[in-house]
Amino acid sequence: MKKLSGRQQAILDFIGDFLDNNDYPPTIRDIQHELNISSTSVVDYNLKVLEDRDLIRRNRNISRGIELVGRTPGRSTMVSIPVIGQIAAGQPIPVPEAFSEYDVSSMIELSPELAPNNGHNLFALRVKGYSMIDALINDGDIVVLKQQATCENGDTVAVWLKDERETTLKRFYLEGDRVRLQPENRTMDPIYTAAANVEIQGRLVSVHRQVD
Repeated sequence: MKKLSGRQQAILDFIGDFLDNNDYPPTIRDIQHELNISSTSVVDYNLKVLEDRDLIRRNRNISRGIELVGRTPGRSTMVSIPVIGQIAAGQPIPVPEAFSEYDVSSMIELSPELAPNNGHNLFALRVKGYSMIDALINDGDIVVLKQQATCENGDTVAVWLKDERETTLKRFYLEGDRVRLQPENRTMDPIYTAAANVEIQGRLVSVHRQVD
């Protein structure tokens, strides 16, 4: 494998040091400022190299979405978030009740930076399906959401389709008196439904992949 450049090694070292000191990852701007790099695009390029070499993992949907491969975060200050069931990233999954009423099946632990206010109003769901794969949300991933009943166009949200009694995870767009639930998968079509049929359950905060 080709040796890392000095800048790439410095970025990798800084990420590790930052995690040691803060128990959460740096932003791209943190890296830019600390290492006096000319622009965030240069940081992004070098992070992609580290990602391609399987040294880091990234979730580009959040500002602190950098993870060192093989590193186990400290647990002393971690916040436990309940995983309360599963949600479809594909065709909606029929369920007997809205998923907010599921019993807690397991917990996921997050750093305080990713779970402010001790995780108040946060819950997690396990993803089933591939409709959000272009947004780096894969089958089996765990999504953490903030419980809320409203959102902005373009937000990724968990929604409850009242008439169908089904749940799904999609990008939300209000278009007049109807809602477009847009997948992030080029092979899949959006779901259109009446605005009155959609109940927003939560907005996406972060995505977590468990690696065996």
